[in-house]
Amino acid sequence: MDIFIQVVLPVLLVFAAGFLVEKWKKLDLAPLSAVALYVLTPALVFETFYEAELNIQYTYMLIFSVLLLAALIIVNKVFVKLTRASSDDESGYILATAFMNSGNYGAPIILFAYGDTGFAYAVTFMVLQSVIMNLFGIYYAAKGHYGVRFAVRTVLKMPVTHALLLGVLLQMTGWQMPDNLMMSVGILAEAAIPVVMVILGIQLAKMEWGHFAWGRVSYGVVVRLFVSPAIAWLITLAMPMDPLLAQVLIVSAAMPSAATIVMFAVQFDSQPRYVSSVTLVSTIVSIFTITILLAIFN
Repeated sequence: MDIFIQVVLPVLLVFAAGFLVEKWKKLDLAPLSAVALYVLTPALVFETFYEAELNIQYTYMLIFSVLLLAALIIVNKVFVKLTRASSDDESGYILATAFMNSGNYGAPIILFAYGDTGFAYAVTFMVLQSVIMNLFGIYYAAKGHYGVRFAVRTVLKMPVTHALLLGVLLQMTGWQMPDNLMMSVGILAEAAIPVVMVILGIQLAKMEWGHFAWGRVSYGVVVRLFVSPAIAWLITLAMPMDPLLAQVLIVSAAMPSAATIVMFAVQFDSQPRYVSSVTLVSTIVSIFTITILLAIFN
């Protein structure tokens, strides 16, 4: 119960603020999302990579991300084979289960649970997941329409990509940012997580409850909340990574489906109802599963 009160509840209250204001005011999400995407999140990413001590642990994180994605894609392909589902169904399953909400859900949970050190790992993982989602998420959402080249161009246009590269470049060259400029970056970076949390609350409020295909939705929720962290745990056992990093990655892998993926599914008409259903249900169920997982690690 203490884990829920100290870690999960504060995060849920911020989500609830966004949820309630959307129900009250019916907000236009586009301007707020643009501020988060083009200003706040790049500032957070730049600050993190500029100040982080990049070491072998970040290499392990990259390997982990690739292996987890590959494993989840294989799990879905096996399920599709066994159930003789269509290729469209396969894309829907992968979109709903292979991409976790490591940003506006995972990062604040990690911050409350593990402090600044864990949060630095969480932000780095968030960036990796953002790149992966914009590559493979767009690929599976737009498969047969746009393809890999479009996905790569999208990643290269992402502000967080530029912020990441600039932060790493400055750290590698040893060039010091003026203190007053870093103060400005820090102010924006501190606003990033609260704003994206409010955005998730607004997104959840905009989703509609309906006649879910509960069999398929249950599969997606089980893979996202149970199979994914189990695979993550096995991967961390195979690598000599920092125990804190291992816990951060396992908890991040247990996050619900990414809300960003719903936008991809809608944009490219790739099982949008199914993907949004899994996102909504997995987010609600994760309140309990994340609490239990954190209690196990505590």
